[in-house]
Amino acid sequence: SNLPQRSLDAKSYHWPSRMDLLRADGTSVSAGIQKARGTQMKIFNAEPESYSPEARAILEELGEVVEAECTRAELLAQVADSNVLIVRLKHMIDAEVLNHARSLRVIVSATTGLNHIDVAAAQARNIIVLCLKGEREFLDSITATAEHTWGLLLALVRHIPAAVQHVRDAGWDRDLFKGRQLSGLTLGIVGHGRLGAMVAEYGRVFRMRVVAHDIEPVEHANHVEMLALPELLACSDVVCLLPSYQESSRQLMGRREFDQMKEGAVLLNTSRGEVIDEVALLQVLRSGSLAGAALDVLVDEAKRGGDWLHNHPLVEFARSSDRLLITPHTGGATHDSLRQAETFMARKLAVYFTRDA
Repeated sequence: SNLPQRSLDAKSYHWPSRMDLLRADGTSVSAGIQKARGTQMKIFNAEPESYSPEARAILEELGEVVEAECTRAELLAQVADSNVLIVRLKHMIDAEVLNHARSLRVIVSATTGLNHIDVAAAQARNIIVLCLKGEREFLDSITATAEHTWGLLLALVRHIPAAVQHVRDAGWDRDLFKGRQLSGLTLGIVGHGRLGAMVAEYGRVFRMRVVAHDIEPVEHANHVEMLALPELLACSDVVCLLPSYQESSRQLMGRREFDQMKEGAVLLNTSRGEVIDEVALLQVLRSGSLAGAALDVLVDEAKRGGDWLHNHPLVEFARSSDRLLITPHTGGATHDSLRQAETFMARKLAVYFTRDA
């Protein structure tokens, strides 16, 4: 392959990450396109449904673009001669995929989390993984996941999905759906990064007391009180999980942490499924000590296939109880946010080709 290659270190999976390379003048993007035109490059987009037309136009300037919503077997076949692979969250890009990808040099994922990609296996094969991690200036303009988090909270505490279904079934009894007023409650945010700060501001607007916890010192607004995790869990009526996913945050919420929570509190998770011990979550839901939960993510969702949800214990519980709401990882999935993220990542790929090999 004539594509530039580069040795990898532990942090290179989000290289390059400087917004100044992607300014509106497009100089670096144009340079990358000109450089890429000297190669015969195949770019395979494995999740092209509703893909950004602007992003597609940039990719087509870089090389031959092949698009297909594909099965696992079809993915393995397509990556065999692909130089660039574009993915969202549908596929698990593991060692098996990478072993088939003999010519692959770059994986592009318009996501911040990378638990759908075996980064270590990519590093071992000298494959660059470009993503949104670390792109704080750009990500500050993307509010979709924070908005979805707040939507889940309102849906949960006001029983909105059940009330809507009640009217569809020709019912009109509001007394069945008495919920809780958020004003005056305590909102506890675990992970006070970009999304945590956004949700904290929503909490302020809804007149909630806002407390937060983070494993690192972080800047925070004056209305946010930083606490140790046990203190936060003990005082919060709403616990919102928004940590960046890494090995240290796996099963951040286990049985011990659930036991530390305030009786009757509710839990939200729109980060990654792996931050919760799902067995422990189901136990506290069944016991009633946790009043409710709303999840946008489940453990190992990218690795599952077929009908894995049909017998999933949490999904089974949600079928019979409006105390658990689950959405299919739709937090960042708005037309606006996906279009912006895909275009940003296409430009980032073009900038990659301006760098020396």
